[in-house]
This record gives sequence, structure tokens and C-alpha cells, in this order.
Amino acid sequence: MTVWLLGDQLYPEADVLESADRVLFVEAREVGDRKPYHPQKLTYLFSAMRHARDDLRDQGYEVEYVESDTFGEGLDEYFAAEPGDDLVMQRPPSHGVPERFRELVTARGGSLSFVPDGRFVTTPAEWDEWADENGGSEGDDANPSYRQEDWYRHVRRQTGVLMDDGDPVGGEWNYDDQNRETPPDDWTPPSRATFEADAITREVAEEVAERYGDHWGAQEPPDGFDWPVTREQALAALDHFVEHRLGAFGPYQDAMVEGEWALSHSLLSPAVNLGLLHPMEAVEAAEAAYEAGDAPLNSVEGFIRQLIGWREFMRHAYREAMPGLAEANQLGQERDLPPAYWDGDTDMTCLSEAVGHVHDRGYAHHIERLMVLANFALVYGADPQELNDWFHLGFLDAYHWVTTPNVVGMGTFASDVVSSKPYASSGSYVNRMSDYCASCPYAVSRTTGEGACPFNALYWDFLAEHEETLRGTGRMGLMYSHLDDKDDDELAAIRERANEVRELAASGEL
Repeated sequence: MTVWLLGDQLYPEADVLESADRVLFVEAREVGDRKPYHPQKLTYLFSAMRHARDDLRDQGYEVEYVESDTFGEGLDEYFAAEPGDDLVMQRPPSHGVPERFRELVTARGGSLSFVPDGRFVTTPAEWDEWADENGGSEGDDANPSYRQEDWYRHVRRQTGVLMDDGDPVGGEWNYDDQNRETPPDDWTPPSRATFEADAITREVAEEVAERYGDHWGAQEPPDGFDWPVTREQALAALDHFVEHRLGAFGPYQDAMVEGEWALSHSLLSPAVNLGLLHPMEAVEAAEAAYEAGDAPLNSVEGFIRQLIGWREFMRHAYREAMPGLAEANQLGQERDLPPAYWDGDTDMTCLSEAVGHVHDRGYAHHIERLMVLANFALVYGADPQELNDWFHLGFLDAYHWVTTPNVVGMGTFASDVVSSKPYASSGSYVNRMSDYCASCPYAVSRTTGEGACPFNALYWDFLAEHEETLRGTGRMGLMYSHLDDKDDDELAAIRERANEVRELAASGEL
């Protein structure tokens, strides 16, 4: 049996490998031609593939590694040597990919069958059974909607993670109320795991720079490419996080600090989404740290929820909502993404910092993604699919199945499949969770007039513009009660300032 492994299916203990006679990789350069993907994302992908190739060979597998311009050309080369071969692949989670690869294989005289993707904790069948009983409670048969908290509790019960005789450890399902602190001024983030680029990574980086030199994003991070590209490095990164960073992760996970891109975040999502780490390995390591008294429950639970709560939930909600989710735009937002998302050239400290993190490192943490990058695009009125493309090409851990439910379904509320309300806010949220406003030339205390925080007028204007759709939406009543307190003159001034902000942002002068 020949197992075809894609570049994001690198978990070496996948069940499908147990009976493999041969392993096939196709490193197709067309992957980097489809979008102007961040150079570090491409370096990470191709380097991890080549390292996985060598690791599997060291384990005794026969590995065919084909480098080509396209997948079709790579398969031409493979089937010329192995005519009529039967290939097996873990079913890719991104919509349409399995069908595309099957067509490519069958057109060349081979066959391609699929087995479950071993990079996840739960299966589509488990989701379908749960959704039949719990899904669509706030939607309808044609447009069901699902709630992550319900699914998260279900997975906790099924796996037994952080459970005590049927009840959540500590008596609560989540500890978000303990995870919204901002670090003191003298706080320094704990060290992060870094890895020196070896000959393979350096070679890949040179090839990426030559072929994709015009792509958006820095060719390498400011301190050099230091992401884990092997299974061994990914496990070491997990150990380092649990020992040195997990304790501070919880209270500061929603914080934003000027000049700090990593804070106490695990930085493991790129490795998990490539398959260098299995999510349950990270879950079990964090749970063990709590049981040993080495990490507090609020930090451990918050980290575990990201893996078996959000990651699993988004994967299944994406499958359920596609293909419509890829075109969803229930608010009818169609403005072009502002130039600041590409050049970072804005006086708004929060937006400049977040875009800079993505440009320089292909990474920004979850609150920067949701409450700065997506929030600004939402209240500005940007096309949600254009923002989705930006996230997809810019982040190391981004794939279509990852970004689409997070950006389209949650960040821009273009669909209500995963969220009952838009995650829109004024500048007050950024001020509460960061130190950005202290150095920003825009005044977070002001809504209208020159120099007022752009978030403020955009937020209230967004609520007014979409009142018919949003006023009755879950958890929006309080916000609309505040909007109701504003008289006609104040609303007119807000609209004037919001239009001015949009003009400045569109022209790259914000």
C-alpha cells in the first residue's frame, strides 16, 4: 500500500502508516503560486516536508519524494515509475481537495482512496451524531448554527479530559473570568523555544526567496527562521511551553503589549496544523502539568479549550457549512481591505502592531486576530472573503478549513454558523486589554472629531448601519440600548467621523 502524505499530514504515528509499503510526497511548487503566501509559511511547509521525508526513511520506510511544478506533473513522474498504483490518503479537511486529488490520480491510471484524518481528536461521525441532537438550535434546517461551548463540554465528557467523576475539574467548565488580565509594566514574557535553521531549512528558504520573492511578508523573522520543523523539535517546543510558559498563559492570554508578539502563547498551532504534534499530545502534557501542581487550572483549561474546543469545533463547523461559507456575506460588506493590512502604514498602534507581527513572523495571537485585525475590518465594512484570503496567505498556521470559519463565521459575522453575535467593539476593548492606546496618537476617549480613535465612530456607525439585522441578535441588546441613548446630532457626528475614517483608511492615510 502506498500512502500519499500531504505537507500538512506529517504526524509520524498516523494509523495509515502502520500498513504502508511506500510513502509518497509531492512537493508541488504550485502551492506557493496560488496566492502570494507568506514566504515563511512556504519555508515552513517545504522544510517540514523534507525533514519528514528523511525521518521516515530513517524509520525504514520506502519514501518517494517528487519535486515538481504542479501536483499533476509530480503524479506523472510517479506513475511513470509505478503505473496503476493504488494510493491511500488521509482525507484532507479543506473543501474540494479530496475530489481534486482523486481526479488527478484517476486521470493517470491510478486509484486514490481515503481514510480518516488522524490529526484530530474527534471524527465527522461523532460530530454528526452530536449535531443531530444539538445543532441548529439557533438556526434552521437550511442554515444551522452551532455553539462551541456545547461542543466543548461534549468533547470533555467523551475524552475525560479535566473531568472528575462526570463533573469538570474545579467545578467550572471554563475560567475566562481569570484570563483577562494585563501584565504589569515590569513584566517580561518567559522565554520561548527557538531552533536554529539547519541546512535543509536554509536551502528551502533560498529557494523560496528566489521563486516567491515578490510575495507579501518578511522572508525570515527578525531573529532568523527559528520555528520547529521536525517532530523532535515540535515535541521540544511543547515541553518548553509547558515548563516555562503555560503558567502565565492563562491570565495574560487575551493581553496585548506593545513590542511583544509572543507573550506567553504556546506558538504550537503551526506545528499542530502540519501534524508535527498531535493535539492530544499537547492536551495530555498540559493536563499532566496541572495534576502535578506545576500549572494553574485557569491556564491549563484555557489552553486545552483552544485544542479540543475551538480547533475541533471549527473543523466540523467548516465541513457542515461549506461550500456556502466560502461565499457568505450576510451583512453585505464589500469594501476593499485597507492598504494598512498590506503595508502596516497606519498611526493606529494596535493595527500597526498586529499587521507588523503577521508581516514579520507569519503569526499574531488570537486576540490580535479577532479583536484588532478582524474587528477593524468588520466595523470598517471590508469584504469578509478578502479578509479571509489575507488571513489564509499570511499566517503560518492558516489553511482554508482554519481561516474560513474563524474569519468568515466569527471575525466578520458574515455567517452565523459559529457565533450568535458579531465580535465588534470600540477602542475601549483594545484599551482595556493592551497598552497600545498610551502611545497611539488617536484618543481612545473620543468618538468624534479629528484625532478621535477610529474604532469608536466605526463601531457605533456599524451598529446603526446594520441595526435591522443585529438588534435582535443574541447578546446585542445592551449595545443597542447604548446606541438608543445617542440623539440625532450625536449620531450624525458619528456618521461623519466614520465616513472620514473610512476615506482615510482607503487612501492609506489613517
